[in-house]
Amino acid sequence: MSRRMPWGVLAVLFVVVPLVELYILIQVGQVIGAGWTILLLIAVSVLGSFLIKREGKRAWQGLRVALETHTMPARELADGALILIGGTLLLTPGFLSDVLGLFFILPFTRPIARRLLTDFVTRKFLGAPRGRTRQSPGHDSVIQGDVVD
Repeated sequence: MSRRMPWGVLAVLFVVVPLVELYILIQVGQVIGAGWTILLLIAVSVLGSFLIKREGKRAWQGLRVALETHTMPARELADGALILIGGTLLLTPGFLSDVLGLFFILPFTRPIARRLLTDFVTRKFLGAPRGRTRQSPGHDSVIQGDVVD
């Protein structure tokens, strides 16, 4: 049973977000000028490239250590995915995408993004209810099993 992405989400992604990006670019351009706006976008892209390289190396090293120590690399894989998504957003022209990209890449905001990603994946693929990732046995749950002596 596959779920389709709602039309509203697609409309926001492909219509509303680019229009908001364009609006912000125009507003910033009117305040600081077109040249400075372009230079600011280039500077953010350069900063983003530096951060992607640095944080990507850290995530790769963490993944290697986790694999060498035979531990589950869930955190490292999530960090790698967030850095990849953040890098893509930073390379996309626009200030809104840059802010979101930096949120995914910066080491002090990535744990928040990782938690949001974990909650989303848990709800989407494991079917856990919102706000609760584990269900403890209680009055409303039945655990079936066999007793073995």
